[in-house]
Amino acid sequence: MFQLLSSWSRKQKAVVFLAIDLALVPLALLFSCFVQFMPTMPLATFVSLFPILPYLLVLVAAVSTLMGLPSVQLRMYERTAAGRTAVLAILAGLTSAGLVWLAGIRLPYGTHVMFAVSYFIMILAIRLVLFHIVSWLYLRAQPRRRVLIYGAGATGTQLAQALAAHETIRPVAFVDDNMSLQGQTLIGLPVYTPVRTAELLEKYNIDRVLLAMPSQSQPKQARIVTRLQKLGVEVQALPSFAQLIGEEELVDKLTPVVPSHFLGREAHAVELNEVCSSYAQRTVLVSGAGGSIGSELCRQILACRPKKLVLYELSELALYTIYQELGQLTEAMDIELVPVLGSVTDPRQVRQVLSDHQVQVVLHAAAYKHVPLVEVNPLSGLTNNVLGTQILAREAAKAEVERFLLVSSDKAVRPTNIMGASKRFAELVVQDLAARQGKTIFSIVRFGNVLGSSGSVVPLFQEQVSRGGPVTVTDPRVKRYFMTVREAVQLVLRAGADASGGEVFVLDMGPAVPIMQLARQVIQSAGYTVRDELTPEGDIEIQIIGLRPGEKIEEELSLNNTMIRTDHPKILRVDEQSLSELEMARVMRELRHALAGGNAAAARGIVQNWIEGYVDWEIAQQKLPS
Repeated sequence: MFQLLSSWSRKQKAVVFLAIDLALVPLALLFSCFVQFMPTMPLATFVSLFPILPYLLVLVAAVSTLMGLPSVQLRMYERTAAGRTAVLAILAGLTSAGLVWLAGIRLPYGTHVMFAVSYFIMILAIRLVLFHIVSWLYLRAQPRRRVLIYGAGATGTQLAQALAAHETIRPVAFVDDNMSLQGQTLIGLPVYTPVRTAELLEKYNIDRVLLAMPSQSQPKQARIVTRLQKLGVEVQALPSFAQLIGEEELVDKLTPVVPSHFLGREAHAVELNEVCSSYAQRTVLVSGAGGSIGSELCRQILACRPKKLVLYELSELALYTIYQELGQLTEAMDIELVPVLGSVTDPRQVRQVLSDHQVQVVLHAAAYKHVPLVEVNPLSGLTNNVLGTQILAREAAKAEVERFLLVSSDKAVRPTNIMGASKRFAELVVQDLAARQGKTIFSIVRFGNVLGSSGSVVPLFQEQVSRGGPVTVTDPRVKRYFMTVREAVQLVLRAGADASGGEVFVLDMGPAVPIMQLARQVIQSAGYTVRDELTPEGDIEIQIIGLRPGEKIEEELSLNNTMIRTDHPKILRVDEQSLSELEMARVMRELRHALAGGNAAAARGIVQNWIEGYVDWEIAQQKLPS
């Protein structure tokens, strides 16, 4: 039957509806006669109206067609055609009264009023009946998707009402955390406790769960979604309020709190005018120019008006991004930008770049810095961070550049990981070259973590919060030193300008920040609460996952804990023992041999033998207090 109805054209359906409307005219007249003339002569009165019936039918057909009533879809009739049907019924009543008067038939006026009212009601009733019949046939021919609504509040009940007449979706039940609602029946649907969700999915053969809890925080909704997805059911949530009212752009403009908000102290500021003389009208090369530190070095160097800025970068995407950004900044400046795609481990390319562009200042920020990744890729980390530094520094010395500055890390002090050991090796390389020749001023700047840099903890926490948690902390005792990228780079440039040769500078980063405290700040800054034993109803949980390979509980800034003040209160200098020229030659020969042979065990052995304070991570873990 449904296939037959589906095969009809729109024109055929309109003819059927018109025929039904015309058939209702004599029925409405007959009903009016029975109401008016019972019990004496209703049938006789109806028969007396036969002469006017053809004219009445013609008029009704013409008016109905002109008003488009036969073409209105059943499911749209109530909203779009009920008013026009009332007009048609009134005109039919007036026409019947006029035709009766012309024919000389004597009828009370109430008969025509009753005819108009009954005709209007009959049309609406037959449309309603037809709608339910067609809907029933449609549902039998094409079963609806059965859904469970999570949330029986105002939003959930409104959603269920809206879906009641939906063509493809059928709500079958609610689940809600509110105990006062559990066990009730709302708009014909039972309300269950969420504990029974798995049972309900099987009982009602549910295909999908609709989340209708807009008042709940995003993290709580995310936890519910995760729990439901584990049951193997598809989950969908209602659009946000901003989407419902058409304000998607407002949502897009909302941004997370900037990382510097979590510093816990005032950021240090350095007037670049004091140091620009060392970089102005010079050719400056920045290695790792597309990284977090390297890109900020480039931006601030531009403020000193160099003659040429060479962007040396291994990543094509990172180089493209920083080159595009700086290209816009230098449009009105007489500064030449040179993008160089390559590795500092390539001596031929390094030599050619330094020579072709007559580089005068080198700021070496290129390094593999992610501790866990370098820990499982020790050969790549040592090659890039140690050999790359040696090649760039050695070629810079041969080219007689004015200044060479190595950007180092606090992880280089008594490291428990290959990344930190590789940075300490890089420091020893630069110290060795500084001691053996005097034309190039070699210096090192050592500092801690940069807030907001790629792969750093604050963006990771913010991303975890946006997913609903949990926020993962390796160990509740972990502390780290933090700086903003802007203040770190300003102090790096100041230290590089003040260097006279061979110094290891350490930046004053204030007290170390507990990572647990930082995690709480990130959660609270997003407008959520921390879920723990004291607040079990909180939004985001902090989960302890254990130290990753190579990580320490706390970092250090110097090997001997002796800091020497400089002219700048936030820049300190440390005096640490370096290797002799013969020792440095030997260790680099051994390291090159291990790297060339792909011998990770031998490379780790060299680190163990030559890096002061190095302790293998697994051994360091055994020494930690429980």
